[in-house]
Amino acid sequence: MKKDQLLTRRRALLAGAAAVGAAGTAGVLATGTGDAPVRPAVPVAGPPARRAHQPSAYRLQPLTGYGPRRAVPARPPVRREPLLRVSGRGRTMVLTFDDGPDPRYTPDILDTLAEYEVRAMFFVCGEMADGNKDLLARMADDGHVVGNHTWSHPLLTRLTRRRIRREMERTCDVIEEAYGERPLWFRAPYGAWNRAAFQLGAELGMEPLAWTVDTLDWTTPGSRTIVDRVEDGAAPGVVVLSHDAGGDRSQSVTALRRYLPRLLDSGYHITVPRRQYT
Repeated sequence: MKKDQLLTRRRALLAGAAAVGAAGTAGVLATGTGDAPVRPAVPVAGPPARRAHQPSAYRLQPLTGYGPRRAVPARPPVRREPLLRVSGRGRTMVLTFDDGPDPRYTPDILDTLAEYEVRAMFFVCGEMADGNKDLLARMADDGHVVGNHTWSHPLLTRLTRRRIRREMERTCDVIEEAYGERPLWFRAPYGAWNRAAFQLGAELGMEPLAWTVDTLDWTTPGSRTIVDRVEDGAAPGVVVLSHDAGGDRSQSVTALRRYLPRLLDSGYHITVPRRQYT
């Protein structure tokens, strides 16, 4: 199959996935200031009695056919702070994974997400994506959202405006080539944002997304600790930060296998955000 045919197929799959995501997220992401704080949910004490997981609008549905190409979104506003959480009805959460893709850990994470028919966001680094384009293609086929996490994971507050643009643009190009669409979301490495990052991200058509719950899995605290942090922080609208690259992420892989079914059994809907303007 020719490259342009593959890209057309991925764009079609993404168009179908976007429709599913719209049903799963009733609202937009909100910043941390000016909005009511997220109330912590009662911690999940342990896995409740298991039940058969039934497909729902909040989980990945099989995609068939070749729908029309998704309209190009309008340029987002230039924000002064990143978006932090999902606002809307229901117990909706977003899982995000940074720094990949890494062939040692990302496939296992994708397998777990596929097992429970849920979608997530992957903020990829261009230098990692460039050598693992097959994993971005799988993310597209599975309906996940891929965001821009710069090319080399630098501290943006120490870079010139020209260098920041280069870091973003190169990664956008690799994502488009492998994933089939240019990214609509951007996350600054280390959560270090500045005015140039917000401006350039908006110019490139991306919204800035941070997180509400940080698992701190990069410190390798143990899979049980990671599970506890996710379950203790679980609440409607939260965005969870984990990693699928940048070091030994075996604990993150194991933790996901444990907390994902518990969240679903507790009534949480794991989905991806959507942009409300085109």
